[in-house]
Amino acid sequence: MLQVDEIREIIQMVDKSSLTEFSYEANGAVIAMKKNTGSVTTTVQTPPQVTAEPQAPAVQQPQPEVSTQTEAKTEETVQASADYDYEIVSPMVGTFYSSSSPDSDPFVLKGSAVNPSTVVCIVEAMKLFNEIEAEINGEIVEVLVENGELVEYGQPLFRVKKK
Repeated sequence: MLQVDEIREIIQMVDKSSLTEFSYEANGAVIAMKKNTGSVTTTVQTPPQVTAEPQAPAVQQPQPEVSTQTEAKTEETVQASADYDYEIVSPMVGTFYSSSSPDSDPFVLKGSAVNPSTVVCIVEAMKLFNEIEAEINGEIVEVLVENGELVEYGQPLFRVKKK
């Protein structure tokens, strides 16, 4: 599998070239890029991880218990998803940084109060560090990405409960 730095280098090379499409496949991972009006769209697909787990004998469970558990999980999912009013999304493709430097505290954590001018993270794109602001009054209820993770245009980064 290619490293993030290698993928960035490929993106920059394709962006600077006259190619309009590029695809690469190795070890079941596929990278496909297509230029649209000067911007580069990148898709990375990795093969599903197959792990060999020992097969346990099938155990019959009463059907009502299974459906009750499924309903409880569904209710938890609906409740968790309804606990926010707004998503802060990435305005560009780049690398997500939760703090200004590796030894600094994150800009915001779950439970942090934000206002429209609060810097919530940095997205690095082509060696430019772009501060992303909350653009809303509220409280961070969920951080959806990890520090150093590659993010896509429009990808949700934070969930916010409006105040």
